[in-house]
Amino acid sequence: METSGVMLTISAVISGLIALLHGVLAIRPGLWRYVAPGGTSAVREMAIQGSTGTMMATVALAVVFAVWTLYALSGAGAIGRLPLLRTGLIGIGVIFLLRALFIVPEARMVLVEGYPVRFVLFSAISLVAGVLYLVGAFTLRQPTAA
Repeated sequence: METSGVMLTISAVISGLIALLHGVLAIRPGLWRYVAPGGTSAVREMAIQGSTGTMMATVALAVVFAVWTLYALSGAGAIGRLPLLRTGLIGIGVIFLLRALFIVPEARMVLVEGYPVRFVLFSAISLVAGVLYLVGAFTLRQPTAA
């Protein structure tokens, strides 16, 4: 398997696991207490109480991450080629990298305010996923014209 295939297969696993996590959170909203930031977050409390809005947003995120999984699998060659593949992979990579920008303030919050370390881990995973998607996209072979 070439570089893009390996990178995008790993990306698919990461996105798939994130989609699965959001699916579980939609079904079991009480689990938000373990992944949501802050003990007094209004969104966290609404999710734990089973708010329809937060449940719908969580399901929407699960679907988005599932689609991203499909794009990574398509780029890896595991499924058929999806439309706008390279553009989609680059966009997904950029979104993951933008999420990863939180790693610096979160690291400070962990060290100074006792913020849970898991949020730095979430940002680190986003950083890895973003880099993998972008490397996979830029090393992806263009289809040959028939």
